Amino acid sequence: MCGIVGYIGQRDCTDVLMQGLEKLEYRGYDSAGIAVFEKTGIKTVKTKGKLADMRHKLDIEGSPVGHCGIGHTRWATHGEPSDINSHPHTNGRVTIVHNGIIENYIELKEFLTEKGYTFTSQTDTEVVACLLDYYYSERNPLRAITETLKELQGSYALGIIFRDFPDRVYATRKESPLIVGIGENEYFIGSDIPAFLKYTKKYVLLDDNDIVCMKTDGIEYYDVHGIPEQKEISIAEWDVEQAQKCGYPHFMLKEIHEQPGIVAKTMESCCRDGVPYFENIGLTDDMLRDVKRVFIVACGTAMHAGIIARYAIEQLARVPVTVEVASEFRYMDPIVGEGDLVIVVSQSGETADTKAGLELAKERGAKTLAVVNVKYSAIARQADMYIHTLAGPEIAVASTKAYTAQISVMYLLAFRFAFARGRIDLQRMKELTAQALSAPAAIQRVIDRKNECQFIASKLVNADNLFFIGRSFDYALSLEGSLKLKEISYIHSEAYAAGELKHGTISLIEPGIPVITVATQANVLAKTISNMEEVKARGGMIIAVCRKGTVFAENSVDLTLEIDADLDDMLVPLPTVCALQLIAYYTSVLRGIDPDKPRNLAKAVTTE
Repeated sequence: MCGIVGYIGQRDCTDVLMQGLEKLEYRGYDSAGIAVFEKTGIKTVKTKGKLADMRHKLDIEGSPVGHCGIGHTRWATHGEPSDINSHPHTNGRVTIVHNGIIENYIELKEFLTEKGYTFTSQTDTEVVACLLDYYYSERNPLRAITETLKELQGSYALGIIFRDFPDRVYATRKESPLIVGIGENEYFIGSDIPAFLKYTKKYVLLDDNDIVCMKTDGIEYYDVHGIPEQKEISIAEWDVEQAQKCGYPHFMLKEIHEQPGIVAKTMESCCRDGVPYFENIGLTDDMLRDVKRVFIVACGTAMHAGIIARYAIEQLARVPVTVEVASEFRYMDPIVGEGDLVIVVSQSGETADTKAGLELAKERGAKTLAVVNVKYSAIARQADMYIHTLAGPEIAVASTKAYTAQISVMYLLAFRFAFARGRIDLQRMKELTAQALSAPAAIQRVIDRKNECQFIASKLVNADNLFFIGRSFDYALSLEGSLKLKEISYIHSEAYAAGELKHGTISLIEPGIPVITVATQANVLAKTISNMEEVKARGGMIIAVCRKGTVFAENSVDLTLEIDADLDDMLVPLPTVCALQLIAYYTSVLRGIDPDKPRNLAKAVTTE
């Protein structure tokens, strides 16, 4: 959540900052602002609202003219969204932008108030600006930063400019993403690579409490004590086209369409000689054989991928698997330690709760495996092992291709787990892997029938409430389908294990209420159909998402969407979830909502 950009070079700084912020809109925000060095000093322009509001304000007030500055899109934590609470914040001789939360800001604010500082906003960020100014007594920016970092508790990514140094941008981070872009005689900071991908693919990763000083004539790095250090330059694998809509009306639809290729590429990267292969990351058959229990720790959509993984691993490898919400895992005092494998799943690799769960697991002696889409992320670097899903930049807030990439990896991991523990032989592992590698074609067949998904969406557009039901893998899919629908269409939607309807929820079924029933699993199909008929008997509108050729009783189903997939039941979630994504997408669009930017949500949740 929130986006930071910074620039120093010869380009129009305002243009670079605004374009960078546009590339970070997916992170979620409710206000925006920039601060640029002009000839007469720092000019700050900021406003509540979207970047369109910011551009309107620039048109009215005039755009700052300069070649050095910082910018920000804010997602409110301390203080309501407002012009005053928007970033950048200036106090004294310091102007900053900030992502994260300063946990001890109240104590610091009291201290600074006693020293004569006054505050105009409700934010924790302004406290940091004041503290930097307080330690800037010797006009030494580096000392001011190192002294300030000693005082801060919490998470932060900071872009900093000092009034007396119009040719420098400073930045530092702790538990919040911030990346340095290296151009030709120009430098950038950004919360993510797309912020500066238009200008350069070269970047540097900052470790916690690293400090960078970008100057017109070069760049310098320091550790938390102000001691110079060297940093390795990496090359981004993404290109500009991947971060563009490429003719699609929304990023979400583009990313849904990318899934056949993403799933194929991700699975191929995890296979060798026709079977899953993870020894290159240190995950050997001996290690898998010795695992006593598996914990999967994640949030939201990534957690739903974990539930798919649980069913697959337990069914094939017969290893007990627990799926935990990351925000609960760290506080439940989990019984986890040596002999356990903790798998953490995160699209961004920066999710604060998931990262905290990873750290707890490592402290207690468990082996940790990260499944992430950003290989330079904090989670990828901290885990004992990590698998890089190859979804590329996912711009839409609602995750689609990252989810299918995650469950693709999880299937392959389940196959290898089962083989390592002697539950399946080599031939069966090859058969399952071959089926998994054929899944992209089934996904494409679903996408080719998107008009049917749009028709179903037209029947949901006026609903106030609806339900998803399913059993086994279908229940896991129902959770994800319901989440997608509610987060981008704002329709109240809940998912239930179909057999639980009669334990209370069926009291909410009334004539006309839509109930999307996912019914792809042969071993529980008869039971699911019974649950559908219970709903139908009470007037519910049944929408069945099922395998091609599934037969239902006459008049028991109102709408049917068939999944054409010659796959083992275990693998059918890969194409089926794409149908649920498309239904959610078209429902959002038909309701006049931007599916890329659902209200109140952020892409990378880096606060707890």
